[in-house]
Amino acid sequence: MSIAKNIKVVQNRVALACEKARRDLNEIQLIAVSKTVELDQIQEAIDAGLTNFGESRVQDAWRKYQALGNKVHWHMIGHLQTNKAKRALQFSDYLHSVDSTRLADELQIQAEKQKKTLNIFVQVNTSGEDTKFGFAPQETLDSVQKISEYGNLNIKGLMTIGAYSADEQKVRQCFKQLRELQLRLNERIANLELTELSMGMTNDFEIAIEEGATMIRVGRLIFGERKY
Repeated sequence: MSIAKNIKVVQNRVALACEKARRDLNEIQLIAVSKTVELDQIQEAIDAGLTNFGESRVQDAWRKYQALGNKVHWHMIGHLQTNKAKRALQFSDYLHSVDSTRLADELQIQAEKQKKTLNIFVQVNTSGEDTKFGFAPQETLDSVQKISEYGNLNIKGLMTIGAYSADEQKVRQCFKQLRELQLRLNERIANLELTELSMGMTNDFEIAIEEGATMIRVGRLIFGERKY
């Protein structure tokens, strides 16, 4: 199928998941994960109506940004090394993977230099898997408290990656835990309003929607299998 048809399939599945969860379809923002995808394919997705694209490698994302500019919103969704923070700030509209206070420190320094405010998500490792980045759930409160004091970082919400498991309940629990953390943080930290939950990918975005996701990150269903 064409990219436009793939997008329609994803949008229909999102609509069905919203109907099942009794949620408003307008609450869900689809981010097309375009890492390893070439410009012509991204342009097809733009022509089909998509405006949000997720990248994980700064160098590749910068090349695409130079070609396409600000006509779409760029989301950095992969682990970001501190030495790439300066460049990421130059084009990112949202950074989903703030997974350490060290990275937050560097982002704040670079944002001050560029006189820019960056929209960020704090990444939480809800699955406990060693292969995943993010704050442990029990350390999230203190870490978010610290990051929330930075003047150039605007914490929009939390991000997680579901457990790599065929057990739906294990995956669901990851998303449920993030939602509970969001509520707790909003209650305990003054002047903080986390409105977004970035969770759910190709294999589990419907479960994520049922558990409160507001942004889902879908790549393979839109662009096909990755070519590395």
